[in-house]
Amino acid sequence: MSRTIDIHKAAGIIIRDRKLLVERSTRKTFFIAPGGSIEAAETPTGALVRELMEEFQIITDEADFEPFGTFYAEAAGQPGKFVQMDVFVVRQWKGEPTADNEVEEIAWVTSETAKALPVGSIFAHEVIPRLKAANLID
Repeated sequence: MSRTIDIHKAAGIIIRDRKLLVERSTRKTFFIAPGGSIEAAETPTGALVRELMEEFQIITDEADFEPFGTFYAEAAGQPGKFVQMDVFVVRQWKGEPTADNEVEEIAWVTSETAKALPVGSIFAHEVIPRLKAANLID
């Protein structure tokens, strides 16, 4: 059975000191990965470069992105809408990630501390367990 994809996003895995960066947007309940929707004529990596600058004031280069996987799930906080998320490990960046634009809060989490936050399903059920299994985060 094929499902309609309502939202196509690119997300970045940003790890520092064995902790993963997650963000909560203004008026949202769930923490999600840094990134956002892919605009017309954008590639997933191009969208990620743009979103990381707009939302976190960090400079990245597509050459520093490593594909991690493509995931599908119901969109966090949007019942009945389905998202395709292309996820990349961000190997390096310039600047200090700072909440900006529509991002209200950021957190650096481990696999354990993430359990105390409402984290979107793709990261909670797919990405964080894989990062822990690969010994990339605590």
